[in-house]
Amino acid sequence: MPDHVFERKEQKYLLDEARSRELEALLNQHLAPDRYFRSDIRSLYYDTPDYRLIRRSLEGPVYKEKLRLRCYGDPTPGGEVFLELKKKYQGIVYKRRVSLPLEKAEAYMADPDARLEAGQIGREIDYFKDFYGDLRPAMFLGCHRLAWHGDGGLRVTLDRDIRCRTREPDLNDGGWALLEPGQSLLEIKSAGAMPLWLARFLSLRQIRQQSFSKYGSAYLRLLQNQEIGGFDHAPVHLYQPF
Repeated sequence: MPDHVFERKEQKYLLDEARSRELEALLNQHLAPDRYFRSDIRSLYYDTPDYRLIRRSLEGPVYKEKLRLRCYGDPTPGGEVFLELKKKYQGIVYKRRVSLPLEKAEAYMADPDARLEAGQIGREIDYFKDFYGDLRPAMFLGCHRLAWHGDGGLRVTLDRDIRCRTREPDLNDGGWALLEPGQSLLEIKSAGAMPLWLARFLSLRQIRQQSFSKYGSAYLRLLQNQEIGGFDHAPVHLYQPF
């Protein structure tokens, strides 16, 4: 059961279709296609029945965390999925993940006493699951992604057709659009400074960095549309999600 560790900054931008296509051509000139260059990403976010994790994240704490199950393409019996623990502290994103067959991942999340037996990362995910207790599938999020990588751990992704669903959430596709037609989400992930050619492109076209969380934005949208019920305890402050 191989594991993976990522530690980097993440900068996010929303692009219209024209800027997205222009940037795509530029990235093809400067960067290499990622292992999952053109992929359909399916993510299943876990949360408590009262959405404790995402509600706390929206309050803007110094430290925030989330747990999701992710696959590339259609989920298949015995197919590989990634169980990912994502944390953010003082602007740095830390991601820990293990890969395992779909059925084992689902069985692990359904059994409160199950253990991953995957070294340090497995113990971190075990602790997370024990700490929050009643975790359950809370939201499906999917997108079509283009991904590139470069020197120094640089990774750039363009996400289009972002869709979400809370009704019967699993890794199967379906849901409704989170972004406007033609809009895409640019994410620049790196351990160091942004390349000058990329910074120049963003500056010349006045593309500004902004806070954007797929899960957080979808949660707020669904809450407004009354697809997620209200709560008895005090409301969170509506802080821009990461």
